Amino acid sequence: MKSIILFLSIITLGTLSVSSQNKTEASLFYRSDSVYVDEIKDASGDLYQKVGHHGPAIENEWMALRLYFNNKACAIDVYNKQKKGLELKTAKWYPTEKEQKKGLGADYYKAGSTMGLGGIRLWDGEKVVPLAPISMRTAKVKKCGSISQMEMLSENVPYKGKEVDILVRVTAFSGIREMRVEAFALTDEEVQFVTGINYHKGQEVKKEDNYVISWGYHPEDVAAEKIKVGAAIIINPENYSDKKDDGKQQMFISKPTKYIDHWVTSTIEKDKKLGSLEAFEEYVIQCSKDI
Repeated sequence: MKSIILFLSIITLGTLSVSSQNKTEASLFYRSDSVYVDEIKDASGDLYQKVGHHGPAIENEWMALRLYFNNKACAIDVYNKQKKGLELKTAKWYPTEKEQKKGLGADYYKAGSTMGLGGIRLWDGEKVVPLAPISMRTAKVKKCGSISQMEMLSENVPYKGKEVDILVRVTAFSGIREMRVEAFALTDEEVQFVTGINYHKGQEVKKEDNYVISWGYHPEDVAAEKIKVGAAIIINPENYSDKKDDGKQQMFISKPTKYIDHWVTSTIEKDKKLGSLEAFEEYVIQCSKDI
């Protein structure tokens, strides 16, 4: 049953536009041989050092997202691009300084210990519950039709005296900058999810009922240069019962449910269309109306 649920959305979405050109990509590989695979799993739940870009990744023409394959699951990190195009399998998330100067993007974003941009964890009524420890963690990627998807299944996560299986799915669509994040509780009882967006000292943060934007520099040290990054999470406020700010991230706590979804997007100051906070916010406002 889990495997059916795991890729039901992929099959459905993929058949909608099989003839369209797919302007997305998915990437998952072990660092030992760099051979691309569709699935990895591990009972420890931590293959951070063994897997390329530390977990599964997907991209559209404007950005890439990755899920960490460790006890930070399911935090979402961002790779931003200087120019429109697909480059994940060329750069493998960490392009050289020379490649960046020639126009490839970089990991300007820092998720740290937070959920990053739209990541998923649980809420027990008092605090955030990480998706760890687990009995098995499985990552999958898929490219089909006009989309790419990555998924992370965390099995037997301790939650309120019981154990639950949590599936997180992220979808990149051809032709649009936004990506969709979904979370499923594969259990008989409802749970409370928590998601959000992180920020750093010195950044501007814009908060509305249905979206939050962060804008500014991230304290990252793997990029060749420091560039201002814009990031946004767009939610349906009706799905959430509370919101909190812990000083590092704005969090949204869901009502008891077995499913939530939201959208995330990002840009950098070098972007010709969305290279300022004003332009990015205008775009996010329009997205929040369309979604």
